[in-house]
Amino acid sequence: MKIRRSISRKQKVILGCSIILLTWYAFCLPRQLFHFPYSTVVTDRNEELLGARIASDGQWRFPPRQTTPDKIKQCLIEFEDRHFYRHWGVNPLAIGRAFYQNLKEKRIVSGGSTLTMQTIRLARNKPRTFGEKIIEIIWATRLEFRYSKEKILSLYISHAPFGGNVVGLDAAAWRYFGHSAEDLSWAESATLAVLPNAPAMIHLSKGRKALLAKRNRLLKQLLAKGKLPLSDYELAISEPLPDEPHPLPQVAPYLVSRFYQEKNGEYNVSTIDKSTQKQIEELAERWSNEFNRSDIRNMAILVIDIRTNQVVAYCGNVHFTRQKQGNQVDVIQAPRSTGSILKPFLYYTMLQEGSLLPHTLLPDIPININGFAPQNFNLHFEGAVPASEALARSLNIPSVTMLQQYGVPKFHHFLQQIGLKTITRSPSHYGLSLILGGAEATLWDVTNAYANMGRSLLKQPQTSASLLLNTPETILPGTFEPGAVWQVFDAIKEVNRPEEIDWKAIPSMQPIAWKTGTSYGFRDAWAVGVTPRYAVGVWVGNATGEGKPELIGARTAGPVLFDVFNILPSAHWFERPTGIFVEAEVCRESGHLKSRFCADIDTLLILPAGLKTEACPYHHLVTLSADETHRVYENCANAEPTIRKSWFSLPPVWEWYYKQHHPEYKPLPPFKAGCGEASLLPMQFIYPSPNARIKLPKQLDGSRGFLTVELAHSNPNTIIFWHLDNTYLTQTQDFHKLSLQPAPGKHSLTAVDSEGNTVSTTFFIE
Repeated sequence: MKIRRSISRKQKVILGCSIILLTWYAFCLPRQLFHFPYSTVVTDRNEELLGARIASDGQWRFPPRQTTPDKIKQCLIEFEDRHFYRHWGVNPLAIGRAFYQNLKEKRIVSGGSTLTMQTIRLARNKPRTFGEKIIEIIWATRLEFRYSKEKILSLYISHAPFGGNVVGLDAAAWRYFGHSAEDLSWAESATLAVLPNAPAMIHLSKGRKALLAKRNRLLKQLLAKGKLPLSDYELAISEPLPDEPHPLPQVAPYLVSRFYQEKNGEYNVSTIDKSTQKQIEELAERWSNEFNRSDIRNMAILVIDIRTNQVVAYCGNVHFTRQKQGNQVDVIQAPRSTGSILKPFLYYTMLQEGSLLPHTLLPDIPININGFAPQNFNLHFEGAVPASEALARSLNIPSVTMLQQYGVPKFHHFLQQIGLKTITRSPSHYGLSLILGGAEATLWDVTNAYANMGRSLLKQPQTSASLLLNTPETILPGTFEPGAVWQVFDAIKEVNRPEEIDWKAIPSMQPIAWKTGTSYGFRDAWAVGVTPRYAVGVWVGNATGEGKPELIGARTAGPVLFDVFNILPSAHWFERPTGIFVEAEVCRESGHLKSRFCADIDTLLILPAGLKTEACPYHHLVTLSADETHRVYENCANAEPTIRKSWFSLPPVWEWYYKQHHPEYKPLPPFKAGCGEASLLPMQFIYPSPNARIKLPKQLDGSRGFLTVELAHSNPNTIIFWHLDNTYLTQTQDFHKLSLQPAPGKHSLTAVDSEGNTVSTTFFIE
């Protein structure tokens, strides 16, 4: 009984120890075998290498491969481990042979390690000792249970040293041979197969004869075993060794740097088309050399395929390798003053809301809104301009009046919804300058927004453009509706092109909806264009913020934009959205819905929201003398022959400038003496505007300067009598302009014409 109990106790101990050992064996191998930093690698959509950034430990170590090319596989197994597919991580015969050789030579001359054991040694990175060898043997057998032979081989080849700071097959293939591992020749594969055996002793720069001999010996072994045809063998042994490491490709370097910051140590398959990218970079280089003559040093180009919403070209700047100020800035991500590039979005919102029709007349006159006095780029005023033309010509004053009507907070919120992430301050911070470059945006966000306008016409979801293949789309909360987008594009595809030719007369030239922008101080030049295939964004300027007089969107960024489109495949124009528009009768002269007095009517397609806009306020039914030289009040109509006629009449200030550009415009005739008075005032102050707060400039001698007031009158021959604070000043005729020097404080300015009509305005001198 005692003996049986003793045996039973021993069995339990043995069983317990066995369980402990098996458990330890099962969990001895770490879940993550390698703990090394990796290089950041970026390829194009076809996995052609664009560029890479070195790992944080200074090694060129590409992220691990999943497969091993056949040539390098055969070379490696023949050279390192011929029985690789027949053992379970350890080759007892090889270990026995190594033990005998080491004992005979009284030093370590052979390790007897299999490729699996070498993989463990690379992962542990510990000094080579007898105890370490035991651990390698145990872990190697365990690794065979976890992974397939192909996986083990790819782990080894991804972490094997190839001399210097080159680790892994991919880094070695590019550094030593200048192409991918999949394109390695037999000679190149054999060279890399023998390098990890002694990377410190045999290298391209030393021990070249020994390296060549080992390579050719391996090739001969492959030939003898029938793995290498004779013709391939003869070609392989004739190939010379590379002389020195190759530099890695530098295509889309700013995108590679972006991934280095955002996805460090990863293998990134981008959406870039390498061929298109290289053409865009060459184009940018040519234009940059041209702009350098004007000391304009930087440029960025972004191309988005709007059908897939994927970026096909990303040129963040120029001269990446030159150590000059601003050259390392990725301008695509840099916030820059927007200039006029946001105007199409305002036009869109007002069309979509029903605040105006496409050709509604907008004021283009001097304005001063709480000290904000915008000017058009050409410093001229045209009185009144159709909204579509104001957008196409990028007129500032009509845009400011549109924003004032629509509301800064609403437009501010809309810009945030469509993805302009850098507009982070309150609406009051930007004010009305928001539409003229008072805010900053990135080329990435702006081009994305234009691309989503195009995607709305293709009935595609509106998302942020992707830089990586097979990434989930992020739907933007603010979406564009196709009807209003169609009207926006219809306006901006009419913008005059830099070539100064009639593009419509040339069948091969495709329509492009495009817009430019120039920031205050000539610091930023923008151009963004959209076709049914691509959205292209271009920025030109100095990354340091230095302004240059030549930095004008239409003259710098515009020509670059059209050169980019000439590289890209063309496309037929968008199809007009169906089931959205309704027919409406619109006044041809004012662009408003027709009133009962409008004479010339066009039937146009508009958005349903446009039906609630104001009917034409500028056509009036007037009673005229028979010769149409005077208006006649109704109480005089029976005393002489009269006619009744519809008359197009603008407000006095609008009219003052409008008639200078429109000779066909006829002001309302004056009333016949003693026969009525005008129901509409025939005069209006051009400056100052009501309640304007004005700071008088200082003269050179330090004295206070002058305020120039101006008034418009529909009758050019009338006399105006001027009064300031109930004190008569003087009279003017023909040109109603006066220079004053009022004291600080509140003032009232009154003008009276020869017919007794009176107009007054109040202003403040600070």
